[in-house]
Amino acid sequence: MAKVIRLHRQGGPEVLEFEDIDLPPPGKGEVHIKVEAIGLNRSEAMYRAGRYPVPVTLPCLMGYEAAGTVLALGEGIEGFAVGDKVSVVPKYRLGTYGVWGEEAIVPAHALLHAPPGLTMAEAASVWMQYFTAFALIEVANVGVGDAAIIRAASSSVGIAAIQLANWAGATSIACTRTSAKADALKNLGAAHIVATEEEDLVERVMDITGGEGARCAFDPVGGPYVFTLASALAERGILFIYGGLSETETPYAHWPCAMKGASMRGWVASEIWNHPERYKNAQRIIYQGLAEGHLKPVISKSFPLDQIAQANAYLESNQQIGKVVVTV
Repeated sequence: MAKVIRLHRQGGPEVLEFEDIDLPPPGKGEVHIKVEAIGLNRSEAMYRAGRYPVPVTLPCLMGYEAAGTVLALGEGIEGFAVGDKVSVVPKYRLGTYGVWGEEAIVPAHALLHAPPGLTMAEAASVWMQYFTAFALIEVANVGVGDAAIIRAASSSVGIAAIQLANWAGATSIACTRTSAKADALKNLGAAHIVATEEEDLVERVMDITGGEGARCAFDPVGGPYVFTLASALAERGILFIYGGLSETETPYAHWPCAMKGASMRGWVASEIWNHPERYKNAQRIIYQGLAEGHLKPVISKSFPLDQIAQANAYLESNQQIGKVVVTV
């Protein structure tokens, strides 16, 4: 028997329920793992609350980012062995599998070997954030002389974007609503911090870049603020929208983009991992960055498994700086 969390109804963190179940043997292409740490994501919170744009069939398991140890292999598995330390990449639809629990069955295509030298909590905090932020490298191709605006910079993806931009030699401009997190973001490597409720973002970006604007803006919030972000871009800049945390309509910022030949596009990490060569290349670079110390997952707070509801509440409080982790 293994203790797992299953979702029977949607709502706040209080709807999460523990159940003791007998997991079936792993089927063809599946792996049975002992879960040691779980990384929480905003998409899971929105899914739990009924605000995520994917179909939901209840009851269902929860969670799709974790790290642990291989217990058993299904038919046809290559590249993994019992006892291997692995990370679970969110390469499946929420609700179809789930890693919130003591053990889990996951598809082998969603596994990578845990990066050497990381704790299990850190290994559960790597792939979603760096694959998401990899848009700055793969699509925007930021480098020396470029600036990258990073909204919601204190999130795990925001910090990953700061690290990737810095490693590429670009200037990271971290956006946070107030100056309360400014010192922490500075200590985490942000070259500049803009408190968007206290300062004029466009004015600050133009001052930082000598009037040229930013090569890209990376935004998980959306909503009408995209007009401000687009106005802060350089010629032919790119505005990435990789989330909808505002939960309001996100308009197309036509004139700010049109006047600069800039583009505004959606982005999700699956754009990389659904293409084998791009996935392989991103893995190689992320493993290298972790090994050389350019990339380092930041954990805001850890909770034990029996406090996973409290961990969800903390995630949604916007207090965190980095990843919220549950240890098993």
